[in-house]
Parts: sequence; C-alpha cells; structure tokens
Amino acid sequence: MRGEVRTTAPREGVLRIELNRPDRLNAMTAGMVEELHAALTQAELDPECRVVVLTGSGRGFCAGLDLDGYGVPPHAVDDESPVHRTLRTQRHIATLMQRIRRLPQPVIAEVNGPAAGGGLALVLACDLRIASLDAVFAVSFMRVGFSACDMGTSWMLPQLVGAGRAHELMMTARRFDAEEALRIGMLADAVPAGELAARVERAVDDLLVMPPLSLSLTKQGMWLALEIPSFDAAVELENRQQVLTSATADQKEAMAAFREKRPPVYRNR
Repeated sequence: MRGEVRTTAPREGVLRIELNRPDRLNAMTAGMVEELHAALTQAELDPECRVVVLTGSGRGFCAGLDLDGYGVPPHAVDDESPVHRTLRTQRHIATLMQRIRRLPQPVIAEVNGPAAGGGLALVLACDLRIASLDAVFAVSFMRVGFSACDMGTSWMLPQLVGAGRAHELMMTARRFDAEEALRIGMLADAVPAGELAARVERAVDDLLVMPPLSLSLTKQGMWLALEIPSFDAAVELENRQQVLTSATADQKEAMAAFREKRPPVYRNR
C-alpha cells in the first residue's frame, strides 16, 4: 500500500478509514481507489468490526478524481482498447459505492470539508452523513465534460433529497453548503468544525448500543426497501428480519438490558 488510505481502530468495534492525500483535497487516484477497496474488505471480513467511519485528512473530504494524474488501474492490459480500459477504470471506481452499500456494518461519513464529484458519491453511499459546517458539495461531473449520472449519484441523490432537487443539483453542478444539504435531507446533521468529531462519536455510541445482527439487517433492509416495488414485498422482508433477530442470544440480551436499565453486552450470537 502507498499510504493514500489510512485505517485505524480508534475504539473497540470501530474501523476508521481516512483518505490521505491532504495536499490534493484527497482527490482519488487509482492507488487510492484500490486501497479503499482493501480497507472495505478489511471491514467486511472482521467479525469484531461493528461500525465504519469514512473521512478525509486535512481540510477536505474528497475532491473527486484527480484530473491531473489518476494513474492506471490495477490489472491493466497492454493492448486493450481505450473504451475497454475506460470502462474497466469506471467500474473499479463505481463499485466502491456498491461495496459501501453492501457492507454488513453501517458506514458513517464524517464530512470534514469539500466533497465533490466522486467524493460526493462516497458521501451519498454511506448510511449516516454528518458534516462540518465548513463542508461544501457539488455533483461536478458535467463541469469537466462528463455526464452527471456517475458512480451511483443518479440513483442515490434523488432517493435522499427527492427527484426535483436532485435534478437541479445534477444539471447545474452548483456548489451547495452543509446547511442546505441538511435542510434538503442529504445530511443527518451539520455542526461547527470543532464539534464534528464529538458528534460522530455520539453517532458511533448510538450504533454500538444496537445488537450487531439487528443493525446489519436493518441497514440491508432500509436500502432494499428503496428498490422493492411494493409495500407487501417490503413487509414480507421485514417479517423475515424479525424472525431471524428474535432467534439470537443478542436479542435476549438487548431485552434484558433494556428492562434492567444497563448497558448491553453483545456476543454476536
């Protein structure tokens, strides 16, 4: 690894993933994307990991792709056509959003500064989005000649803020600040920069109180519910989730802790 992504375990059950190119506002390169894939795999395969926090180093979250030197994606083929290489590069980047969505753990976006283009897509893919009031956002893709429909943005943004507002933000590519992002429902909270870390920690506390399987299935169920075509199908999925969680030891512990007014102790069983 080249160190463009740093992973730490600041507390038990939490993996912190930090984009680490502060001099470039954490703009993504092929190496960074590959390291992000590795970090997400680390979280996915760790049974002790319960929550993931994604953030950027320095004063930015992620400025999108590095237009001055993205680099060559892994497993490049020397004689492939430009179209094939571009498609493979596009998939290498875009599958990050799919992997975040599919992680069993909830992912908190700790948005410490600007998030544009692919950086905004990373924010949208997370389950909880908490930002500094210094953060600014932009879809950006069309400003450099591409479609605004990129990296899942055309699906995720309308789901969060509604089609009308999403269409305006995508087609104009205008910048919008954290206060507006909070008002339109893209963010769960926006706080002064000096309070961001503490606000994220409170969110982590709230998540760690929940039984692991219950939390994981809830994340899965909420995202699936956006794709399920009918109310009845959503209810049937919910019914199965309730049956599964009721059969766990952690559900019994959660019930006992709630009644006894004490912190729960989960064993992921």
